[in-house]
Amino acid sequence: MHHGYYIPNDRTDHVQAQIDLIDEVLKWAGVPEPADDNQDVLPKKCVDVGCGIGGSSRHIATKYGCTANGITLSPYQAGRGNELAKEQGVDALCSFQVADALDQPFEDNTFDLIWSLESGEHMPDKEKFVNELFRVATPGGRIIIVTWCHRDLEVGEESLNKKEVKLLAKINRAYYLPKWCSVDDYVRILEDNGAVDIKREDWSYIIAPFWKAVIKSSLNMKSVVGLLKSGFSTQRGAYAMFLMLRGFNKGLIKFGLMTCTKPE
Repeated sequence: MHHGYYIPNDRTDHVQAQIDLIDEVLKWAGVPEPADDNQDVLPKKCVDVGCGIGGSSRHIATKYGCTANGITLSPYQAGRGNELAKEQGVDALCSFQVADALDQPFEDNTFDLIWSLESGEHMPDKEKFVNELFRVATPGGRIIIVTWCHRDLEVGEESLNKKEVKLLAKINRAYYLPKWCSVDDYVRILEDNGAVDIKREDWSYIIAPFWKAVIKSSLNMKSVVGLLKSGFSTQRGAYAMFLMLRGFNKGLIKFGLMTCTKPE
């Protein structure tokens, strides 16, 4: 489950929008499309940090014929990811395991493609998170981070305003998130690691229809009845969808893209 790519912004195939987001992020980051004459520059080993049930991993492995290792804190997600890989015939390329993104079970310089899609917001220590991405990347390897961020601070600002802090606190309680940071904060950490060719962009306008689509899809009797039976935590998470939409509309929440390469 992740945001979709909504260009044009009136598209209604939300599953395809999610698949397209993976391809468009790869294209934006400069990962080439597979072709007969460029096999030597395509990814060979990918790690999906915060993989969920492995949708990105399976898509990337299928697209490039590379291996993909996914890590998640959830035993259910890892197990389901391996089941789906087997069902889809990519279990020889994809594997999923329970592991901590802040202490990854991989050797240094292992992966030439580091992929983290909408998992950075869950990391309690953003600096340690990025440091680990660099550690497991091969020299010259491509690192891609796509994550929710709060807006960059303006010149002279030392923090977000009280209303913004209060809104993020409500979202954090609903989604069990740690403290947020900005794209500027991420770029500083990338620079501290010696990152080469840092590129950043705000795709908030591209994913904007996502939350409206999720909310609209839940406005039927079956979904409402299920929500009423689901318990307080799920109900609070559903309410938080409206808070996320408000945050995006106010320019507080940003859908940040960052990419760079590890120094040779």
